[in-house]
Amino acid sequence: MTGSSPQRARLATALRPAAFGADPAGERMERIRRSPNFANGVFTNPGGGSTAPSGSMLKFLPTYFRKENRIRRAPAGTVPVYPTTLADLATPPASGLRLTWMGHSSVLAEIDGRRVLFDPVWGRRCSPFASVGPKRLHPVPVPLRELGPVDAVVISHDHYDHLDMPTIRALVRTGTQFVVPLGVGAHLEHWGVPEDRVTELDWHESTEVAGLLLTATPARHFCGRALRNTQHTLWASWVVAGPEHRVYHSGDTGYFSGFAEIGKSYGPFDATMIQIGAYSEFWRDIHMTPEEGMRAHLDLQGGEPTQGIMLPIHWGTFNLAPHPWEEPAEGTVTAARAAGASVAVPRPGQPFEPVRGLPLETWWRAVAAPSSSAAPGTAPLVAEGATAGVAKPEGPVDTADGGDAAVPIPQP
Repeated sequence: MTGSSPQRARLATALRPAAFGADPAGERMERIRRSPNFANGVFTNPGGGSTAPSGSMLKFLPTYFRKENRIRRAPAGTVPVYPTTLADLATPPASGLRLTWMGHSSVLAEIDGRRVLFDPVWGRRCSPFASVGPKRLHPVPVPLRELGPVDAVVISHDHYDHLDMPTIRALVRTGTQFVVPLGVGAHLEHWGVPEDRVTELDWHESTEVAGLLLTATPARHFCGRALRNTQHTLWASWVVAGPEHRVYHSGDTGYFSGFAEIGKSYGPFDATMIQIGAYSEFWRDIHMTPEEGMRAHLDLQGGEPTQGIMLPIHWGTFNLAPHPWEEPAEGTVTAARAAGASVAVPRPGQPFEPVRGLPLETWWRAVAAPSSSAAPGTAPLVAEGATAGVAKPEGPVDTADGGDAAVPIPQP
């Protein structure tokens, strides 16, 4: 019997990889049970929305793997990643606010002298496994070691394309603070983040980090990393307010009336970072289309299209849905033009200060699959002067390679 314990431990490790994280327990679970957003043993969505993809997987898979659709879900050419340098990020923004979209939902926000990193994913795959799952469609713009100091890392929820174990383990060594929704701290501590560097918040709770006020706000999504999703970790959008500027990061969410309430309570915003990619009829409640994303931006700004700018996120980096690769960008540009709103669609890694001019180069059109076409009514925009450049494929902290980028993980 004495030899069976190590064997059981090895079996448990094989069945539950470290990337699965850990389930909340003890006082953390007791706090979760006290949450007003936790009912009948699970976290719930605003308005009672679904907390799982709807529709049949048997209907979804033929759409996902159909050859003509599969070709369009990835770029046909090399994504022109902006050749960001350490010097680009070392000089503070003159206006006090600078955003650098690193791809997907990862954004470095420099706000009033402080730096916040949202949903950092530097790994080559958003997957618990090294050789299967959605693979990067472009390299990370900046190696993590060259990013410079970060005051806070903010996580929206625990899906693999937002919470990446290798990236978190690398960031632990920087001494940064981690601010996450309720329950997500269990994953971080399982991966070596000290308890005193993790702050977990429920919706409408706030914490201060380096003079910035970070507030967790509602979102309409779901959670889970293991095969059995218990809905014991919360998902959130985030408001970050400094002395002079404030920004909003949507995380993953379906459209709901709460955007207007968030805008009324915490806005208006100098910039919103809004999820507009990886949408499908199979998960309408928990992801937004570009048109819904623009509607959310307007709600957050009190209906004022000239207030602030919108940065579309959650697109371009991983193949997670059946729509054409470039469609989120085209749809966002079209929706912004119709609404009279300002939108920035930078290349991955391209820093910009909203008040000093927006990156308006339609770079995605040159690398989209040949059969794709621009959205109706979308005319070429004026380029913002930056020349095309492609970053070297270095920097991902997960060095695994191989596999098929189009194999989905069971989460949208």
